[in-house]
Amino acid sequence: MTKLTDKIEWQNLLNNVSQVKNSSLRELFKDSQRAEKFTVKNDNLKLYIDYSKNIITDESMKLLIDLAKSCDVNSYAKKMFTGEKINWTENRPVLHTAIRNRSNAPVYVDGVDVMPQINAVFAKMKDFTEKLRSGERVGATGLKIADVVNIGIGGSDLGPKMVCEALQFYADGPKLHFVSNVDGADIDETIKQLDPATTLFIVASKTFTTQETLTNANTAKNWIVDKFGTESVAKHFIALSTNKTAVEEFGIDSNNMFEFWDFVGGRYSLWSAIGMPIACLVGFDKFEELLAGAHEMDKHFLNEPYETNIPVKLALLDIWYNNFFGYETHAVFPYSYYLSKLPSYLQQADMESNGKSTNRDGEKVDYQTGSIIWGEPGTNGQHSFYQLVHQGTKIIPADFIGLVNPPKKVGDHHEKLMANFFAQTEALAFGLTHDEVIDTEEGLISYKTFDGNRPTNSILIDELTPYTLGVLIAMYEHKIFTEGVIWGLDSFDQWGVQLGKVLAGRILPELSGDKNSMHDSSTNALIREYNSKHKK
Repeated sequence: MTKLTDKIEWQNLLNNVSQVKNSSLRELFKDSQRAEKFTVKNDNLKLYIDYSKNIITDESMKLLIDLAKSCDVNSYAKKMFTGEKINWTENRPVLHTAIRNRSNAPVYVDGVDVMPQINAVFAKMKDFTEKLRSGERVGATGLKIADVVNIGIGGSDLGPKMVCEALQFYADGPKLHFVSNVDGADIDETIKQLDPATTLFIVASKTFTTQETLTNANTAKNWIVDKFGTESVAKHFIALSTNKTAVEEFGIDSNNMFEFWDFVGGRYSLWSAIGMPIACLVGFDKFEELLAGAHEMDKHFLNEPYETNIPVKLALLDIWYNNFFGYETHAVFPYSYYLSKLPSYLQQADMESNGKSTNRDGEKVDYQTGSIIWGEPGTNGQHSFYQLVHQGTKIIPADFIGLVNPPKKVGDHHEKLMANFFAQTEALAFGLTHDEVIDTEEGLISYKTFDGNRPTNSILIDELTPYTLGVLIAMYEHKIFTEGVIWGLDSFDQWGVQLGKVLAGRILPELSGDKNSMHDSSTNALIREYNSKHKK
């Protein structure tokens, strides 16, 4: 395959960026049609995307689209949707799109339609959550379940936790709690506020061997067993896993094991049985609405031309800044309390997917890949780090996400929130010149000027519902996928997290004094210092 940086499309972009890089957004906006040209509105998706406040021209966008076409983004998308094994390092298909396939059209893996097994798990989830929410499914003492604790980590935690927070306005089921950190404080601080008689634990681990998850699960199990005996485990635990043997050995009835598959990566799994906490909180019907929104975005991504394809456009803009401007970070600023955990969720989704340096030919890349993703909800961030964003030496492209209509109207709060949203993107784009600074001493003028030219995307959602949340999450998934295709990466493996796990397994016995340290001098010294002071 032609090396990415040798492609004529890449070279054309290098030439273009040299012409555009020093452009002023003030100058670019002298084109009265600019906002209209660089906006995508889609009523089916209930989205309005304004990317006009980016340092791009018509020619820049054309050349970026040429790059996407030369890398066969649409062809790879079709391979993903039809079950080809595009996760080549693990020889697996990538089918989170099949899980939310509301059309129920067949999707084949090795000649077998996977839709019947997906539908069977969903039917089982619906039955369980309806019984739990109605009070038919009770704990060991016969009391209705009031609290559900999800024990998982990574994709088994971040996705459902983000969605449950986003949809808390719709919550009408048991109260949800999430435990992920192997630090004992996480599980301890959670369960000490709960009644064991009315608490259900969801243990989310595909292999049922994840160290952090199983450590927390066993602590929770001991808490329940101490109160009600060993047989009570079956009443207070369910599993989201594929390892029936390990689940049963733990004490969970295999009838309360909800399956998902190798073709679903952890960070793409909230649509599967991993979404059980969501269905417990808001009901299975609203969980299906979430799937429907994602499915609508799937159709858009697969069928829409590059010129109006929202995930493709956002991906190309990220590549534009990462690879041609040298801007290494990308911020996500949701102007919604309910979307507070979206930046944390996208950190894993993006950085675990595209934080790679080896391409599909097994060669080290000679260009930047995954951006550093971070963010905080507005307006909190304005009183925290926006100083650097506006006047610092680093340029940070950002997505601003807002709701046209909030779930609930509270006085004029929403108008003030959105006034800040619009003001921030305007200020970042156009800044404040020396001549525009007023009412200040001459010596302070330079401190009060703003360079502007800080790129942003404005993403407006009609209102926050399960459907539009599904649209938003799937939009970012496909943005990440598009970048991975162009960079020639396997966006669906995560070998980079393995080495630390292996070394931790070797070190653990040394912290109880069972082995001698056999590491570098720094690690040996750290272990000795810890062991000399740790209270057994």
